[in-house]
Amino acid sequence: MDNQSPSAKQRRHLVLGAGITAAVAGAGLALWRFQPRGLADAANHPVWSQSFETPTGGDLRMADFQGKALLLNFWATWCPPCVEELPMIDAFWRENAANGFQVAALAIDQPSAVRRFLTQRPLGFPVGLAGLAGTDLAKSLGNTAGGLPFTVFFDANGDIWQQKMGKLSLDDLLKWRSARG
Repeated sequence: MDNQSPSAKQRRHLVLGAGITAAVAGAGLALWRFQPRGLADAANHPVWSQSFETPTGGDLRMADFQGKALLLNFWATWCPPCVEELPMIDAFWRENAANGFQVAALAIDQPSAVRRFLTQRPLGFPVGLAGLAGTDLAKSLGNTAGGLPFTVFFDANGDIWQQKMGKLSLDDLLKWRSARG
């Protein structure tokens, strides 16, 4: 038999309800906060004026990618989902480059680690060494959480079609291809 008075039960239910409401609101806020944010004028974003050293010592000029669809991937060698998605991105690039789809990756990592990684697992698409400055660039492109991997899909006009926080799927790539191809 329950010895609690009706008012004690009501208080318990009220406190429990308030706790559940707070938890749901907190989870919703966290999801909203970590979602990539769009940009009003991505076509004129400073990313297009940036240049990065490549692992082989050349230059990766972002301006060279303007005018065609571009998948820009931010990654690091120490990031397991980043490493897992790179072969799929490379295969997609090899299959679609002739149709005007471009892929570039910016490594937010130590240059020596990236060079070692690419010696063992070469990629066909261009890779730039962004270092820690790449984190700020990713944030300026909508990655408010600063997490990896982070991918930005640009259309041929330089506008952002989509952003993806976390590991890409083949479905993500196919949707981009069908929307932009």
